[in-house]
Amino acid sequence: MKEENNFIHMSSVRREDQKKVMEDIKKAGHCPFCIENLEKYHKNPIIKTGKYWLLTDNQWPYEKIRHQLLAIYKTHIEHIKDMDPEAGKELLEMFQEESIKRNIPGGGVAIRFGKNPEHGNYGSSVLHIHAHMIEPDLESLEETEAWRFKFGQPKNYRKS
Repeated sequence: MKEENNFIHMSSVRREDQKKVMEDIKKAGHCPFCIENLEKYHKNPIIKTGKYWLLTDNQWPYEKIRHQLLAIYKTHIEHIKDMDPEAGKELLEMFQEESIKRNIPGGGVAIRFGKNPEHGNYGSSVLHIHAHMIEPDLESLEETEAWRFKFGQPKNYRKS
């Protein structure tokens, strides 16, 4: 089923409160992470603004995490090949500063890219390039469980 808004993936919405907002975004037909639209939908404060990135806490964090920071690229792009190489340096510096400030002992950093969910962008509800820094809550994980971040999924395996 083709989605009307080419800036989001409704199939990746995980929570009911998120679904309501994403339905509004779908109807509006624009990108929720573009600067002119961000404050309409994203209610967490911006922690830091750089030349390339805005840093904030994720509005709809994943389960079983302690911290989930969201860095949003300030220009609308959907593929890593379109990112300024200097943006990578700025992103890491922002994540480093925040990891020190929050005393984060470890975690992961992830960027999904591309429009096609079968490739890297499966799991992402917004196609505008953004990055996550996540510290899992190890105390909430089961003994044999690991915290996982989704990348790619074959067409025949996806939910309709």
